[in-house]
Amino acid sequence: MGVSIIIPTYNRAWCICRAVSSVLYQEFKEYEIIVVDDGSADDTKEKLFVFGDKIKVISHAKNRGVSSARNTGIKNSRYCFIAFLDSDDYWLPKKLSAQIEFFEKNPDALICQTQEIWIRKGKRVNPKKKHLKPSGDIFIPSLRLCLVSPSAVILKKSLFDEIGLFDEELPVCEDYDMWLRISCRYPVYLLDKELVIKTGGHKDQLSSKYWGMDRFRIYSLLKLIKNEDLNEKQYRAVIKELEYKCHIYAQGCIKRGRIQEANFYLNLPDKIKKDPVTPFLGLRHLLRQQGHL
Repeated sequence: MGVSIIIPTYNRAWCICRAVSSVLYQEFKEYEIIVVDDGSADDTKEKLFVFGDKIKVISHAKNRGVSSARNTGIKNSRYCFIAFLDSDDYWLPKKLSAQIEFFEKNPDALICQTQEIWIRKGKRVNPKKKHLKPSGDIFIPSLRLCLVSPSAVILKKSLFDEIGLFDEELPVCEDYDMWLRISCRYPVYLLDKELVIKTGGHKDQLSSKYWGMDRFRIYSLLKLIKNEDLNEKQYRAVIKELEYKCHIYAQGCIKRGRIQEANFYLNLPDKIKKDPVTPFLGLRHLLRQQGHL
């Protein structure tokens, strides 16, 4: 029962060795480490050289985004379990062993995550109540904001055969998109142990580069309505969240004088109720025009 650990990285020479080392210090030893260098222009390759054949490094010729990097890792993995580790995060030594033990005791489970310790600008911070992770059926609570951390997850590789890989069109919120696609079908379990150190507050985080990230979450919600066989309760919850996010994003557009764009988002929820395809295609066209997809 082995684990393929996929570490995407882009210009993260300053922290990549810490992430890799945290895997090498795991109590559980049946794993492979796949580092996907997504077109780094710093000295990432030189930093990784020290690990020799303890890791597999796959390099993209140019930067293609975190979804593409994770997908490259998945396609080149050999074990039946997949774990992700963001290059600015790191694990405590019992992380893999605790999750593998969970799967041994719960063979029908497909995905689980652990709790995290949050570090922001070098200081520990406590998650707010809205960030608390549920366990089991997490779909509806996850609509408001992402409640699954890539660095905390282990899942069975077979899930990707059914769900599909990460959406490479999305520059951000690709994890929100993935976990919703999984959680609308299957429970996502939580091990109530803090086994991941999640760091933040640095300038190269993708989330710091985009205003209006809700536009990408709206795109994911439209995808769900278009592609997934949601039950009535799930569908109502998605529509309610879509209305909320469209309103919030539209208000931001109005403040910036983008009235036409605001009207587009305000009209989306009513349009999607009548036609699940055309509004999705319209939003995709708009995001591509803006250079976001």
